Amino acid sequence: MNIVFFSHPVFLGSISTQRYAKWLVDGMRQRGHQVQLWVPEPRCFNIPGSPNFKKWLGYIDQYVLFPYQVKTLIKRQPKDTLYVLTDHSLGLWAPLIRNHNHIVHCHDFLAQFSAMGLIPENKIGWSGRKYQELIRKGFLKAKNFISISEKTRNDLHNLLGGRPAVSEMVYNGLVQSYTPSDDPAGALLSLETETGIGLKDGYLLHVGGNQWNKNRKGVIEIYSKWRVKFRNQKPLLMIGPEPDEVIKKAHASSAYRDDIHFLVDKADSFVALAYQAASAFLFPSLAEGFGWPIAEAMSSGTPVLTTDEAPMTEVAGDAALFIDRRPADERKAEAWATDAAKVLEKLLSYDLDERTKLVTEGLQNVKRFNSEITIEKIEKIYLSVAGNAAKHVSLNYNSDVSA
Repeated sequence: MNIVFFSHPVFLGSISTQRYAKWLVDGMRQRGHQVQLWVPEPRCFNIPGSPNFKKWLGYIDQYVLFPYQVKTLIKRQPKDTLYVLTDHSLGLWAPLIRNHNHIVHCHDFLAQFSAMGLIPENKIGWSGRKYQELIRKGFLKAKNFISISEKTRNDLHNLLGGRPAVSEMVYNGLVQSYTPSDDPAGALLSLETETGIGLKDGYLLHVGGNQWNKNRKGVIEIYSKWRVKFRNQKPLLMIGPEPDEVIKKAHASSAYRDDIHFLVDKADSFVALAYQAASAFLFPSLAEGFGWPIAEAMSSGTPVLTTDEAPMTEVAGDAALFIDRRPADERKAEAWATDAAKVLEKLLSYDLDERTKLVTEGLQNVKRFNSEITIEKIEKIYLSVAGNAAKHVSLNYNSDVSA
């Protein structure tokens, strides 16, 4: 099968989506398919100018020059080529491939719903709303989709106003290897040596960026309430980018700010070690498409506390402790943090047998997110959409890939 993948341009710095595209490309090549990756080049973007000016130059690269190039390249491809948008936010390119074999991968529709005014925590300006509207009009012209969770698939159907010709759900597969430590005490000591932070009594962990949905502010609120109510002195490690002004303000207002440590731009090996040695992983996300860190922490043998809403509940299964979503009304946030702190203390108060049971359930749960199984399911869908199901897909295909 000849497959053409479309991905976000490198000059935009969309690292996670680029990784996903690379994973798809590598996976299909390893399975013997002819693969190409088409990405806009920074012809205009490289012109010197202010960041805002370069943003608009980048739009020219993506939506003026690149489509012209694609139309030319498509004419040279075999007629049975499958064209794949690796992210639905590339929807402005969907009209270029709508009359060919095609499929669109859907991750989350948070930007879409924010632009539609449905997420009060994330206000979008006029230009952002119009941009998301154009993206939506684009991917609405597609017919075939793969979503990374049932939550994302349901959101897709709501946006489409019904079910498209093909709408499959395939959970993400863990690409990086996360495993429990054979020497937890040694892992803790290694982390303490590397960070210079006193960790002998354990620590709490959060991994995530400054995006509104990651709720770093809420993590600090929970931690602060927990420290007040339960007098426990475990520090909080927050791995991610340099905190923005909102997070800095939340940090400065905490009476326990000296025990809240931002570990910026750490290597994957450091993150893996931090997962292994943590006493508990906090993931009170407001919204996700999937929720990678939940699976990563569970794979590392670390108990998880997360939000009691999809898709966090989908990913965590019955192997985590859950809290309510942080309310958009700031007046209710303090009570929410207090309630969440009680659940956190419950988790940390587990005896050895209870903790071992939860960790074991987590390790069993994440077997669903096997990367090889995921890429195999995606391949079957690709083959079906490309018209090769009779040759390559078993009769029990639907039970293999559908929820």
